Amino acid sequence: MILSKKAEKIKSSITLEITAKANEMKSTGIDVIGFGAGEPDFNTPENIQRAAVDAMKKGHTKYTPASGILELKKAVSRKFKRDNGLNYNTDQIIISTGAKQCLCNAFEAVLNPGDEVIIPVPYWVSYPELVRLSDGVPAFVNTKEENNFKYTVEDLERAYTERTKMILINSPNNPTGSIYSREELEKIADFAKRRDILILSDEIYEKLIYGDSKHVSISSISEDSYKRTIVVNGVSKTYAMTGWRIGYCAADKNIIKLMSNVQSHTTGNPNSVAQYAALAALNGENSQVEKMVNEFKKRRQYMIEKIDTIPSLSCLKPEGAFYVMLNISKTFGKTIDGQKIGNSLEFSNLLLEKEKVAVVPGLGFGLDGYVRLSYATSMENIKKGLDRIEQFVDKLK
Repeated sequence: MILSKKAEKIKSSITLEITAKANEMKSTGIDVIGFGAGEPDFNTPENIQRAAVDAMKKGHTKYTPASGILELKKAVSRKFKRDNGLNYNTDQIIISTGAKQCLCNAFEAVLNPGDEVIIPVPYWVSYPELVRLSDGVPAFVNTKEENNFKYTVEDLERAYTERTKMILINSPNNPTGSIYSREELEKIADFAKRRDILILSDEIYEKLIYGDSKHVSISSISEDSYKRTIVVNGVSKTYAMTGWRIGYCAADKNIIKLMSNVQSHTTGNPNSVAQYAALAALNGENSQVEKMVNEFKKRRQYMIEKIDTIPSLSCLKPEGAFYVMLNISKTFGKTIDGQKIGNSLEFSNLLLEKEKVAVVPGLGFGLDGYVRLSYATSMENIKKGLDRIEQFVDKLK
């Protein structure tokens, strides 16, 4: 039987694979430290849990409008006004089954076969696959560590072709933790205007920022950028609600209409109870969010300081999200027990085999020479895991 050639070209998520492999080893009694998780290790705040229970008791368990309940759209609209200085009407907003579905809907709504989407390397693993599923073409731009893995306008000019339809921005970034400044975003917005292309801004890690950096939505830069930007966000990272699967998107109402049409024929409405939980998250107080961010900040600082003491390893200080991109390039060519390290996948496999530490190889993000560590795990695990990584590196010859 001949199956879909398009589907056969889609790669599985390496982050989910690593997490599943680590969990499988743990289930057999092996003491594995996992740095692969892309979700907060905190439980959803109690006020949000209560809202979900109340929603069920009130009978909010039926179908809702395919693009989400009006109350939640209004809460999202208020959030954009309060946090980003952006004015969106409810017909410019869609609620989806996670930010990932927002991305999928957006690509389906705007891409025609062969349209190119400029994507920075390293990238979140699903971006290129979602573009391909919508018959688009990922146009990769290699970024540099000395520029905090961020685009420059010169990079964008080199990547631009007559088929370019969209630029993708992810700030704060997964996997690098980098954040674009207002000045940098102004230059990108100007480029998009000159070339008359769309911008997709993934802002899911907006609230997870440390130090003096500030989140700026590129949609707020100018009237023009507002019109050409599709903003994607959600409640998963900020409110420890990854499993609830609620994302939201704001854009020109014509784009949102097409996204809603697509969604109505795929998943239909997002989970009804989860929508009411998300409503409580956006309308409620943020003390639990602040506690979570402060804890992430402590873990991040420990991780950076510890890595700095390990020979052959280095990292940039992430400004947001909850990841560190660990530069392992100096270990390439070295061996352990006769096995040679030639790339980030081999490093990751040997680290898991020898020291029982799971990390995500940079190859999964399009960038060899690095592995991604998540500090969305306990301080105890971070200390134990980094000690094991140090032992592993010390054994290399």
